[in-house]
Parts: sequence; C-alpha cells; structure tokens
Amino acid sequence: MKQGIHPDFQKVVFMDSATGAKFLAGSTLKPEETVDYEGETYPLVRVEVSSDSHPFYTGKQKFAQADGRIEKFNKKYGLKK
Repeated sequence: MKQGIHPDFQKVVFMDSATGAKFLAGSTLKPEETVDYEGETYPLVRVEVSSDSHPFYTGKQKFAQADGRIEKFNKKYGLKK
C-alpha cells in the first residue's frame, strides 16, 4: 500500500439519537465530539437511525399493504376464505 494516502482507522462510538444506545466500531471518521465509553474516551458520531431504533430490527414496523392479486380476485368474484 502507498504510504500517506489512506485515512486513519480508529475506534469510534456511534450513538443513536433516538434511543441513546451506544456501540463501538471502527471507522475513518474524525468527529470533534468525544465520549467516555467503558472507561475510555472515544470520538463520538451521532446517528439518527441504528439497529436499536430501526423498525425492521425492533419488530415495530407497520405494513402498509395494498390489496394483492389474490385479494382482488377474491373480492371481484365473491370468493371467501
């Protein structure tokens, strides 16, 4: 690898703004803000959505389903389930 062209890789704490959950991961981001996490100081990156607050991972998602082909057929021809 060429020297001096790659960004520095460091441990960074990501914090979900919606839930306040924090997790440690590696990143090349260089945020100004820092936070104490598990007894050490790390740079802090605030994110709006993470697996802690995203509806897909929390199981609180809403399904806005339009009628499918089978339901339309059953409605049209009066078939019942």
